[in-house]
Amino acid sequence: MKASDLFVKCLEEEGVTRIFGVPGEENADFMISLKQSKKIEFILCRHEQAAAFMADAYGRLTGKAGVCLSTLGPGVTNLMTGLADANMDRSPVVAIIGQGSTNRLHKESHQIMDSISMVHPISKWAQTILSPKNITEVVRKAFKVAETEKPGVTVVEFPEDIAKEEIKDTPIKPTLIRRPAADNRAIEMALNLILDAKNPIILAGNGTIRKRASNRLRVLVENLGIGVINTFMGKGSVSFKDKHSLFTIGLGSGDYNNLAIDESDLVIAVGYDLVEYSPSAWNRIEGREKKIIHIDYTPAEVDRDYLPNVEIIADLAGALYQLNLALINKVSRSQLPLFNIDSRKKLRSKMLNHLDKNNEDNSFPMKPQRVLADIKKVLGEDDIILSDVGAHKMWVAREYNCVNPNTCLISNGFCTMGFALPGSIGAKMAFPDKKVLSVNGDAGFLMNVQDLETAVRKKINIVAVVWLDGEYGLIKWKQQVQFKGEHSDLKFDNPNFLELAKSFGMWGKQVHSADQFIPALNEAFKQNGPAIIGVPVDYGENMKLTKHLGKVSATI
Repeated sequence: MKASDLFVKCLEEEGVTRIFGVPGEENADFMISLKQSKKIEFILCRHEQAAAFMADAYGRLTGKAGVCLSTLGPGVTNLMTGLADANMDRSPVVAIIGQGSTNRLHKESHQIMDSISMVHPISKWAQTILSPKNITEVVRKAFKVAETEKPGVTVVEFPEDIAKEEIKDTPIKPTLIRRPAADNRAIEMALNLILDAKNPIILAGNGTIRKRASNRLRVLVENLGIGVINTFMGKGSVSFKDKHSLFTIGLGSGDYNNLAIDESDLVIAVGYDLVEYSPSAWNRIEGREKKIIHIDYTPAEVDRDYLPNVEIIADLAGALYQLNLALINKVSRSQLPLFNIDSRKKLRSKMLNHLDKNNEDNSFPMKPQRVLADIKKVLGEDDIILSDVGAHKMWVAREYNCVNPNTCLISNGFCTMGFALPGSIGAKMAFPDKKVLSVNGDAGFLMNVQDLETAVRKKINIVAVVWLDGEYGLIKWKQQVQFKGEHSDLKFDNPNFLELAKSFGMWGKQVHSADQFIPALNEAFKQNGPAIIGVPVDYGENMKLTKHLGKVSATI
């Protein structure tokens, strides 16, 4: 068969059902081979960055590598921001990139550049296929590496002349990989630290949103009876309704749960990446350094503020299971939970009261808290919200708390503006029966607005809520905090979002009062395609929150 036919058969063997991308001349043989496939749908996108974000969200939610495609040169450079986002946010993604004929790679030639060297820093592995005989091994390795903990990006470059060659071969079948168990000595040391602690706390990170890990974490939390704080990307690892939940950390250093972590003597960091929230922001009181237990798939990054006393390096769910088992073997069930979670009642109550502030506020422009409270009334516990990057992300992170993992996606590793809209297309394709909503700033929304056409063409019912303030709001907020209220010129003009929606042939609405928002959401989710809702937002709440968080006193 032709080499490009074999490549497609390898993708089918990996269980690929969708590829997001923008093809070019150098992908021609591959695209014609893909057209023959009855198992894989190609989603033609309007920008390569958007295609990468779709694959990012698709992979993050399913645990199977999302696949994206670009041509060579500018196609690859357009793809790179989305790939960097997926890699730093730990999403499994395989990128297939085109390349010119191998007989011209050594010289100055049209659109030719060293793509593999360029993507190397933002991927786990990147490789050019130099012979048709390598296809089966390279494709199998690309998926194996992308999906192996911690997940990330792999890149396969497929030169146009190699794609045309003839080859007789068959795909390599994927096999299930069992991850290693935790070291028994490390489990014992961690358990002794927990038994000796007076005021331990759990910090749940991005790794805990894998379903098996979340389930095991919840058992451990019940057995220990201690509070759990999650990062932006650890939302739903423990339900916010659970009495052990102390909500999301990462916004203000004076937030209630930051002060609770100040008081702790032991932090059990589970599935935590330092990129999510710097240790210097929570392990910050000199002379009161905490003991730290690091439980994760990989050893801890070296950081002067994060020097674990014990590192349990193993499959996360397996490690939590072993720790639970060791706890039960050492302490009788009648003595569990070890600690009294009722000591956290006052903190939970105080923080819940503050989180619920302005939830029913009828003022207009709408308060951020009211916008998110209304969204929560319309979405179910298993529905999916994606936050773009901007001032609204900070509000989503603090105010939108989850019952289940993988129901609130926030890019907090690479923090890329423009992620949420195309990401919501990938999310809806992964889970077509769930409501999928993106929360966007008016700046980030326009960065990938072109792929609304993709959603219209494919009749994908995603809802994009756009917070309107006509400024780069998060930059303004940070400048105001740093420079005593001053900020640079960050204003811009917006299109008429109703007319924008009409131009794409889709439903859209801009609300003019707070009571119009929920009816607009309900109508948006009834559409046979995407919908936009423009919502003017009162970002005067930003500095009010900053001032409040600076005054919060520890209540534990």
